[in-house]
Amino acid sequence: MMVMHDVWVNWFEGEENGYNVCPFYEWRKLDDIELVDVIPVLYIETRLFNYIENDLDDLPKKMLDLIQNQTIVKGDSIRHAAIVTDGSGIIAFDTMGYQIPLKKSRLIPRQERKVLQLVQQRSRQYFSLKRDWPEKEYHLFSLPPKAMIGLVRRERELKHLTMLALDGLKQGHNLDEVHYWLTEWEPDCYTEVKKLCFEDTWHRLYLHVHDGWSVKHENFCRAIIKGNPLFEQLWNQANGGIESTVLKRIK
Repeated sequence: MMVMHDVWVNWFEGEENGYNVCPFYEWRKLDDIELVDVIPVLYIETRLFNYIENDLDDLPKKMLDLIQNQTIVKGDSIRHAAIVTDGSGIIAFDTMGYQIPLKKSRLIPRQERKVLQLVQQRSRQYFSLKRDWPEKEYHLFSLPPKAMIGLVRRERELKHLTMLALDGLKQGHNLDEVHYWLTEWEPDCYTEVKKLCFEDTWHRLYLHVHDGWSVKHENFCRAIIKGNPLFEQLWNQANGGIESTVLKRIK
């Protein structure tokens, strides 16, 4: 079995979308960065790689059996963890003792290059999924990748925060409130907006927020969360470490 030694990982826990497993240049000093002594490397098919990267579901038993207790961190073995690649994408995962990839991490650039070098001239390993993988369903708290294209970590976090605020509007079902926020986006359509029912107003507002990210999106996010202590805390967290602050020794 291929293995790598002294691998830096930055665990993102419970992320079902690969776009939220941040690349090295978006790492922050408060992240869960860890040095792994030894970890196996698996060269797998793209379908399974996408399944691991973009879902939280059971991994093939054959794969779990193969990597069991093969990862070492601070002298202790980890039940199920590995680096997987399809020859293009690379991701590390740790099941935390379960059967799903609960923690995921990208690697630092030089170690990504090493993974690709390791699998050169190697054959892929094939692991059967126990069921067909249905098309992924996206929703308010799990936006499709196209809604996040081009966004950096801070912007993705603020967009998710905006969606949380929109959900609060939906649960509150206050027609005057959604009318007000929609007119922030469509100030010239005040009369038309006032005639809309709650569902149509909220959906129109959602479409404005869903597409892209701009200064207008950011200003809207800041305004709609004002006065909510939890949301303001999340805002501060997103704005507290924009630049990469990883220690130089792990580059």
